[in-house]
Amino acid sequence: MDFPKRTALEQPPWWVKWEMLFWLWGAFFLNQADRALYGVVLPQLKKELALTPQQEGLIGSVFFWTLACVVPLAGYASDVVSRRKIISGCLFFWSLATSGTALARNWLHLMFFRSIATGGGEAFYAPAANALIGDFHQKTRSLALSIHQTSLYFGVIASGFLGGLAADRWGWRAAFWIFGAAGLVWALLIWLRLRDPPNQAAQTTLGQPTSWEALSILFRTPTALLLTLAFTADVFVNNGYMVWSPTFLHEKFSFSLQEAGGFSMLYHHVFAFVGVLAGGALSDLLAVRRPRARLEIQFLGLLLGAGFIYLMGRGETQTMIYLGMAGFGLFRGVYEANIYASLYEVIPQRLRASASGVMIMMAFLTGGASPLLLGMIKEQIGLAVGLAGLAVAFLIGAVALLAAWGVCFDQDRTKAQASSA
Repeated sequence: MDFPKRTALEQPPWWVKWEMLFWLWGAFFLNQADRALYGVVLPQLKKELALTPQQEGLIGSVFFWTLACVVPLAGYASDVVSRRKIISGCLFFWSLATSGTALARNWLHLMFFRSIATGGGEAFYAPAANALIGDFHQKTRSLALSIHQTSLYFGVIASGFLGGLAADRWGWRAAFWIFGAAGLVWALLIWLRLRDPPNQAAQTTLGQPTSWEALSILFRTPTALLLTLAFTADVFVNNGYMVWSPTFLHEKFSFSLQEAGGFSMLYHHVFAFVGVLAGGALSDLLAVRRPRARLEIQFLGLLLGAGFIYLMGRGETQTMIYLGMAGFGLFRGVYEANIYASLYEVIPQRLRASASGVMIMMAFLTGGASPLLLGMIKEQIGLAVGLAGLAVAFLIGAVALLAAWGVCFDQDRTKAQASSA
């Protein structure tokens, strides 16, 4: 598949990279608010559309599987086509699909609008946006990516409280109308203000990557594969948490939708916000002299987060469960500060969007099964056991990071630097 080459831009003023981050922050805010909305209104959906636990989980899983199947194409396109056009276009499409979700009359309608259309649209965002941030921010890469990541946490919190409030007052359909409309407005603003990266001319002189080169780079880089395994663990846990934690609080403590959606997202994501900013700033500081520090920080995030995940599922009181959610969020944020910054250390610059696209695909193909698996566990032995068991995934991810740190990171980083020169 051939795409037209992008046009090089002159070096912009210093503040432009922060303006770009502002617009992307808002887009990712809406991306994650929209993604979390299904779990927030799930109790109402279940009742009105007569969903079984397996159908509830399957709709969430198909969303992530759709995203996984589409995202490699999105990554490759983002390396050879205007990232500004991709980001604004996908935001418009998924916001339209979010509004369409309000029209669902049965679980098959819900599957199409929520899982296939919305998931396919959202797939194009992350590869283009993260690569764009990496292009604009060289010395502040981890910090910029961490700030961008905070929009995930605020988006999910907003979805929990505002989506739950809208559902309690006007029904679940209103929640999808509201977030869909907000996305359509932001898509127009993104189109008007976002810029393509300033270093495209340098990338063009190296030649446009072929589709095979772009899609295979991850598999030819051992560190990238191990980073993908760790990211898969993170995605597996987060997907299950996002879909089922509001239901967990709703059923365990008889909370309203606003309370269950809000509290399940608030404690976790406020502390994730703290963790991702601290992890990003610390990583940029330490990685100047020790690039391995990014992996060390990620390793500690997953290792320490596992214990709090177990506490979240097995706690008996609200205080214990909220403590588990908060600790899980804090160390999740520490890990997520370097998801793409670590990957970019071992991938040539012109292939970063493609590599991140394949990484996301692999993570969500496996991690997308989490909502379905928890739905099955819920019916057999209870949701609390399923949520506590997610700790195992974090431990597996920590082992993968330790292996990358000790075996192949230095060699892969040297190879990537030589290829980018």
